[in-house]
Amino acid sequence: MPNKAREGPYSTNLPPLNEDELEMCRKAFNMFDKESSGTIDTKDLRTALSALGQNPSEEEMFVMISQVDEEGSRCIEFSEFVRVIQFNKALSARDADELDTLDAFVALGGNIDRTGKISIEKLRSICEEFELTINLDRLAKDAEHEINGTLSFEEFKAVLA
Repeated sequence: MPNKAREGPYSTNLPPLNEDELEMCRKAFNMFDKESSGTIDTKDLRTALSALGQNPSEEEMFVMISQVDEEGSRCIEFSEFVRVIQFNKALSARDADELDTLDAFVALGGNIDRTGKISIEKLRSICEEFELTINLDRLAKDAEHEINGTLSFEEFKAVLA
């Protein structure tokens, strides 16, 4: 009897894939299920993910496999593969959001490597210029950050979250 899915990001309820995405997953999975066993080797998982435009890091691969390989077989079944794709899709959306935040941070004077600080006054000025009704003091308080004239990237991200 298989073990229950381990707790972690791959065991949460993820949004379903649409029919086209499921079909693409099925095609990618079948390309690597050469023996029609219904599983792919964990070594082939990275290649299958790349075929779908996903390029997880080594750490993400390790976590992914440990979370979805319910039997510890080092083989991934199609249902497990779909969970990996769903999680990576959600991760990509989150990364896109963070890139937007990084772009705003850089536009306000921060560095692309997430270092440096941005001026609260410059941020207030931009908000006023574009008639944004953002209460920076309230956002900072909600994020449990004190506004002391500048924000690091992490503080900026927390204030905007």
